[in-house]
Amino acid sequence: MLKEFSYKQFGNIEFSKLALEEIALTSIDEHIKILFIPKKAIIQVDFQEFKMETDALLFINPKVIIKPCETIDGQLIYFNRDFYCIEIHDQEVACDGILYNNVFEIPFIALDASQSLDIQKIIQEIQSEMKNEDANTEEMLRILLKLIILKSTRIWKQQHQLADNNQQSDVQFLRKFSKLVEQNYKTLHKVSDYAELLFVTPKNLSKKIGLLSKSTPNDIIKDRIILESKRLLAHTKMTVKEIAYSLNYEDDAYFIRFFTKHAGLSPVSFRKQF
Repeated sequence: MLKEFSYKQFGNIEFSKLALEEIALTSIDEHIKILFIPKKAIIQVDFQEFKMETDALLFINPKVIIKPCETIDGQLIYFNRDFYCIEIHDQEVACDGILYNNVFEIPFIALDASQSLDIQKIIQEIQSEMKNEDANTEEMLRILLKLIILKSTRIWKQQHQLADNNQQSDVQFLRKFSKLVEQNYKTLHKVSDYAELLFVTPKNLSKKIGLLSKSTPNDIIKDRIILESKRLLAHTKMTVKEIAYSLNYEDDAYFIRFFTKHAGLSPVSFRKQF
């Protein structure tokens, strides 16, 4: 189902291997997404395979590659920036919030039975609302969408022990670092670059990142570069030299060594595999 309000788009489809055999997910590549995944489902996200231990939500930026491997009864909600991200009044729950700009981890939200039932009820309300054609439909859908994001942000903070009011500055710092990496990984490759943008020392940056991630800031930056390299290798016809140049590596031989060290195989071998 798809609703269009001028340039604003909002849709919902079943996310299962069977249902998506007839639907090309590439048609919604540029959309922002929320995916409800049932327990025991197996999905692939950006070349990694995951088996769900519980019901879960996944928050997906444009260009992230998702595929149902063994999945039934999943639900995919998708929308464009005109529909929701024009509202940036709340930093945590807008589309540049911690759920969508998270370079520390793939942002799965594990749900217990009560939380899962709560989210599924909201999804059912969305599906019911999409059958309406009155003047309030657009705003109702936006409210229900925000409700999912609000509830999920609260769960995420509780699961990462960042729910206390006195930890809000830590949450905002982590969000800023994550957003800066997402915006600048193609041109800024050093930890010191990001420390300078955040007005802290590299040592202090590492300490703050340690609140959330076992990875160092350097690992996080390099992992983001490798992920983009994999996407370009798998889904474009760009040469290795062109990919290296697009990521600010003027020496493609150095880039090949860098990719091989971190990915475990050469760019050419990776492209053949995918």
